[in-house]
Amino acid sequence: MKNPKTILITGASSGIGWELSLSYAASGILLLLAGRDEKRLADIAAACAAKGAAVKTTNIPVTARAELSAKIAEWDDATPIDVVIANAGISGGHGKAGDDVETLLRNIIATNIDGMFNTVNPLIDRMRARKSGQIVLMSSIAGFRGLPSAPAEVNIVFPGFVRTPLTDANDFAMPFMMETTKAARLIRDGLNKNRAVIAFPWQMRAMIMIITALPRFLGDAITARALKKKR
Repeated sequence: MKNPKTILITGASSGIGWELSLSYAASGILLLLAGRDEKRLADIAAACAAKGAAVKTTNIPVTARAELSAKIAEWDDATPIDVVIANAGISGGHGKAGDDVETLLRNIIATNIDGMFNTVNPLIDRMRARKSGQIVLMSSIAGFRGLPSAPAEVNIVFPGFVRTPLTDANDFAMPFMMETTKAARLIRDGLNKNRAVIAFPWQMRAMIMIITALPRFLGDAITARALKKKR
């Protein structure tokens, strides 16, 4: 969105969130900043105010769904939010031996996934109703390929369309449909070979790789045509 006036940024008290806050700070801009570190949050608020921006802050964690939703609704009622940047996130580091991996992963999911939903969900219907608004989800380049040292690195299965009760409910064309017996065999074979990524059928994987490499508008057009509703 060009020239937004009201911007909500989570994870604003450090890193990318800090710099994004500064980059948006200017006269006529309202910044709604959320961060865990109260002192640093106050510091970034002061720095943004020094650049002429109006600033409101909260240290409600993104994991506190009800509290955060109420605060976002309060802010949006006062001044409709143009852009929400769900930037808050934590890292698992390198998953060193001896780490409590389960707790680490649950904390990552609670903040990086649930926290993202907690941030944007209160605004979806509001933005849709006023036909205006931009939702920004911060991810990582590691989303394209996980790092071997990451604590959540496992064998990942990417099945295409497999004939199950789940796909029976689909009302669109499903190319390269596969029976469950073949899908199970491919998964087991891949696991036996300890393949990091098990994706099938190969035709679907190749098609997705090609579509991913195309410009977004062209890839979307091809996908929409391939998944047309059944007549």
